[in-house]
Amino acid sequence: MMNIELRTIRETDNLILAQILRQALDEHHIPKEGTVYTDPTTVQLYTLFQHPKSIYYVAVENGEVLGGCGIYPTANLPNGYAELVKLYLSGKSRGKGIGKALITQCFETAITFGYTHLYLESFPEFAAAINLYKKLGFHTLPHALGNSGHYACNTWMVKELIAATP
Repeated sequence: MMNIELRTIRETDNLILAQILRQALDEHHIPKEGTVYTDPTTVQLYTLFQHPKSIYYVAVENGEVLGGCGIYPTANLPNGYAELVKLYLSGKSRGKGIGKALITQCFETAITFGYTHLYLESFPEFAAAINLYKKLGFHTLPHALGNSGHYACNTWMVKELIAATP
């Protein structure tokens, strides 16, 4: 990850991030309906992440957007929970530690926002991501939490956040 910069989303990132998200779903043969693919916020991520206690980080190398990941206070989650959302990387960017770096940055920010848990929704077809989530301390749940609107997702996970001791 020598030249990778993690920064917050900019309005100019909207279209390339939407393209990366949709390409990843297409590659893995994920349904379009009931997923981020057809979610109207997918082309307006910058605006979505202006919501209080939310943030979206973008991985950039030499000016090229590689993907991103964020945290969002999804409606109807338990108190203290936020959702780890929209971790997607371009095909050439996967397997290089960028996803782990993005998630780790989200963990740190979630703790500063006062969240105690991060919840996520995914698909078994994203096996590499599921394995990464497990390595980073997420465990599976038997059902969805909150109201993301992504009813096609069928893998749900949660991680308790532990603040570093000074």
